[in-house]
Amino acid sequence: MKLKSQILLAILATSSAAFAQTAPAAPEVPEVTYNVGVVSQYRYRGIAQTKGDAALQGGVDYANANGFYLGAWGSTIKWIKEAGIAAPADAKGPVELDIYGGYKFEAAGIAYDVGYLRYEYVGNTYNKISGNVNANTDEVYGAATYGVFTAKYSYAFSDLFGTANSKGSAYVDLSATLDLGEGYSLVPHVGHQKVSNTPNASYTDFALTVNKDLGDGLSASLAAISTNAKNVDAFTINNYNTAKNAVIVGVKYAF
Repeated sequence: MKLKSQILLAILATSSAAFAQTAPAAPEVPEVTYNVGVVSQYRYRGIAQTKGDAALQGGVDYANANGFYLGAWGSTIKWIKEAGIAAPADAKGPVELDIYGGYKFEAAGIAYDVGYLRYEYVGNTYNKISGNVNANTDEVYGAATYGVFTAKYSYAFSDLFGTANSKGSAYVDLSATLDLGEGYSLVPHVGHQKVSNTPNASYTDFALTVNKDLGDGLSASLAAISTNAKNVDAFTINNYNTAKNAVIVGVKYAF
C-alpha cells in the first residue's frame, strides 16, 4: 500500500500541476496499479484544458521489475470544443487519452527515464479549424533524477497539439520533490514550452504543488499555477484566458 500511495502522489501532482504522465520507479515484482480521481480544473504545462471546470481523470500502469513500464491515462477536456466555438468550426474532442511506455534505470547514483508518449484526442476534429491540424501528438522524452531534483526534456516528432508546422517543438522542465513529513510533500516546478515556427506560442510555466497522502490509496493535492503567457492574445480562446493564474485542488484513489 505504501508503494501505491507513492505512485498516487506522483500521478496526482502531474495531473494537477500539468506534467506529463509517467510511471513510478520499478517495483521488486511486476505490478499493475489503477487510479481514478477528480481535479477542480485540468491544466497541462500551465495551460487550461477544461475552461476552468472540473475534470474526471483515471489511468492504469504496468511496471516491470526490469525497469520497463507501460501505461494509459485519460481526462475529460474542453479546449478543442472551445477553439471550435471561437473559430467558428465544428471541432470535437472531449477526451484526452495518453498512452506511454518507457524504461527506467539507474547509473552512478542518477535515475534515468526514457520513453514515448502519445496524446490521443479521441475522435477529435481539430483540423476543421482553419490553419490547424489534427490534435494528436507524439513525443519522446528523457528525464534524470538526482536526489530530490528531476530534469526532463520532451521532443515532439509530430505537430504539437494541432499547431500546423510545429514538428520539433520541445518542452523542458525542472522540478523537485520535497518530503515535508507526515504524508506531505512539496513540488516546485518550472517549465518552458518552445513551439517550432510559432514564436508567439512559446512560453514558460510555473507551479507549486502540495500533496498529502491520506492513506489507504487516497491522496489530495493543492497546486498554484502561473505562466508568462497571460497577456498573449493567442492564449485567450472563446473569451477565456487559458494561461491565467490558477489554484487547483484534486483528490485521487489508487488501487
